[in-house]
Amino acid sequence: MNSASARSEPQVPSIDDTIGAHARLLSEQLQAMSEALFPPSSKKELRRFTSGEAARLIGVSDSRLRQLSLAGEGPQPAVTPGGRRHYTLAQLNALRKLLAEGSRVRNEGRAYLPVRAASEHLQVIAVTNFKGGSGKTTTSAHLAQYLALHGYRVLAVDLDPQASLSALFGIMPEVDVRANETLYAAIRYDSEARSLGEVVKPTYFDGLDLVPGNLELMEFEHDTPQALLSRAQQPDQMFFSRIARALDDVSDRYDVVVMDCPPQLGYLTLSALCAATSVLVTIHPQMLDVASMSQFLLMTHDLLSVVREAGGRLDYDFFRYLVTRYEPQDAPQTKVVALLRNLFGDHVMTSPMVKSAAISDAGLTKQTLYEIGRESLTRSTYDRALEALDAVNGEIEQLMRAAWGRS
Repeated sequence: MNSASARSEPQVPSIDDTIGAHARLLSEQLQAMSEALFPPSSKKELRRFTSGEAARLIGVSDSRLRQLSLAGEGPQPAVTPGGRRHYTLAQLNALRKLLAEGSRVRNEGRAYLPVRAASEHLQVIAVTNFKGGSGKTTTSAHLAQYLALHGYRVLAVDLDPQASLSALFGIMPEVDVRANETLYAAIRYDSEARSLGEVVKPTYFDGLDLVPGNLELMEFEHDTPQALLSRAQQPDQMFFSRIARALDDVSDRYDVVVMDCPPQLGYLTLSALCAATSVLVTIHPQMLDVASMSQFLLMTHDLLSVVREAGGRLDYDFFRYLVTRYEPQDAPQTKVVALLRNLFGDHVMTSPMVKSAAISDAGLTKQTLYEIGRESLTRSTYDRALEALDAVNGEIEQLMRAAWGRS
């Protein structure tokens, strides 16, 4: 009787089985949504730019571009039946080279083609915060794309195991990134390590490459304690120097590296902070977020002090706080921003990233504001968001140029 009763009772799934089932369901749904937006046979492509946009990005007048087109110089744009000219980003970069070669003075050439000289060091910008939801990945993606649109050679590195940056670039971490194809491949401690150049992937943005991420990055957090205990390592072999050493392999191919750090202060983040030449800390101006950042800064200070004593390099061109998701009409947020400026002075960036429906709407289809055109949204909404975004990224660009000694 008892045995029969036991056999008839339904088995209650364990919590780990439930979590596993939910993970599979969500992953399958996300994959289905991704395939609906971007079928497996297609790849994400960047839109073409109008002649007005192209002229603004290159730094010439629209009439100058028209003259080049009519003279048959440089790549020829696509022309609509109405006579409007549209350029790809690759064509913009070809025009930049053409204009730079035609400039007799080197500084004038740099105005069109701003790539770094051999005497100028690689800029490595770490975008970080201890708390999720601060706009860290959105900031990283838009910064990398802005710099690529303005002629820099850019490498974006996804250090977050959740791989949101990779997803924004059209790479599904569960499907498109295989074993040993993340940054982990270049910083692991065993014989399966690869050079970073082997895992770099080109993107649909000409001049912008990506090192994708996925859950494999967590292996570095697990391997490092064992490596610290099992062997005596020289400073250049320690965990905090491994990302810097990996970047050395590709440094001559890029002007700027943008690293999207995980929202935790683990070995990956510490190694990124030691590889960085500059740091951006994103802040959502709410008191809970500011309190969390206070703990993040205290922990970062303590850990980096230990790293420095162990031989780690910490020498930043600039360290800035970037206010994100800012709502100027929100009085409490305005007070928080005023507090931060009073406490940290010039370390708080002048330009905040305002909260924008345009950026949120673009994100629904895994796109950024730079990928969609004005026709996709209300023009006034799009223009306001683009103005704020360009102000933030333009300020960062000027900090980079100052670090290189440029005016």
